[in-house]
Amino acid sequence: HAIVRMGLKSILGTQRDIEVVGTADDGKSAISESIRLKPDVILMDLMMPVMNGARATEEILRLQPTTRILLLTSYVEANDVARALELGAAGALTKGLASTSLLNAIRSVASGKTVVSPEIKKNIAEHPPVPQLTNRQIKILQSIADGSSNKEIADRLNIRIDSVQEHIAAIVRKLGASNRTEAVAIALQKKLLKI
Repeated sequence: HAIVRMGLKSILGTQRDIEVVGTADDGKSAISESIRLKPDVILMDLMMPVMNGARATEEILRLQPTTRILLLTSYVEANDVARALELGAAGALTKGLASTSLLNAIRSVASGKTVVSPEIKKNIAEHPPVPQLTNRQIKILQSIADGSSNKEIADRLNIRIDSVQEHIAAIVRKLGASNRTEAVAIALQKKLLKI
């Protein structure tokens, strides 16, 4: 939001050791501005139009791995925050924090530390993120849920049976299941599949 960016720019502009070099109003703009400006630290909102902050974080860190990204979010959705942290974000804070806490977090992240607010840590611990399954793995898992055998899945997807078995092993591992039936149950619970 423009008003939030203006407020942050105003707060940050009062600091001698911090210079605001640019702002962006969506994820794609954040990527292009980061390439153009090469900032040391980026304050990244997770909820943005065009491209969300997790995806923008992934792309920026792919292009500029030394950039430090500090997520700012108005909510503590474990999945998006955990994913962005896994992708390499240097920290995550809720927007309700005091300006001195934000300034300290920026300085900490700039010096190489990781900063995650207690609310976000607690939410991630209580609601572990849903594992990322590939489209192929989702199709195979859906087929298992529908009662298909490995051979039927292989025929339907035009792949070898041993490839189906490898995918199933990866699915079971990613979901922390002990077998394919439990993997389906976990996927249904986490709303990865349609029933």
